[in-house]
Amino acid sequence: MSEHYYSRKPQTESKPQHWNFKLLGRNFRFETDAGVFSKSEVDFGSRVLIDAFKAPDQEGDFLDVGCGYGPIGLAIAKANEERTVHLVDVNTRAIQLAVKNAAANGVQNVRIYESDGLSAVETANFAAIITNPPIRAGKETIFRFYKDSFEKLVSGGELWVVIQKKQGAPSTFSFLEEIFGQVEVVNKEKGYWIIKGTKD
Repeated sequence: MSEHYYSRKPQTESKPQHWNFKLLGRNFRFETDAGVFSKSEVDFGSRVLIDAFKAPDQEGDFLDVGCGYGPIGLAIAKANEERTVHLVDVNTRAIQLAVKNAAANGVQNVRIYESDGLSAVETANFAAIITNPPIRAGKETIFRFYKDSFEKLVSGGELWVVIQKKQGAPSTFSFLEEIFGQVEVVNKEKGYWIIKGTKD
């Protein structure tokens, strides 16, 4: 099987690179590497998700599932310093980068750890879970993310997902309708849907 950015231990030769990017009006300096998703810039889908996200009123931590080198979770943590944001990924290289990027950008209100989906996430009272899911991992894996997210949210908590229409946004919306009490498309931009599910 060929290697993907959701491989646990990328075998691709390490080739670190650094670049700057502005998110939510704040300047970030990121280190990325071969073997992680969107290593050359913050991908468009993640940017649309970051811009669309609104912190819910519910008390509780936030969780970024499939965090990669950290742009979503770190941007949201920087903008919501009163919250703790958990960043998880199955890719050990991505986790190491996210830890470095948190330190480099002075983001302290985070917990960053390895997890295959939500399997290693012990907290079960998240106010919001945010994900740009690894589409190439397949529908079964992605839908497991959604089911497990529901279980980890407080009542009134929200799951925020970015997904392209051509890569399954309508089926994601339908699946979330089966689980969550309320589902809405918050934004559509250049084929990307931002879908929010609210737990009853």
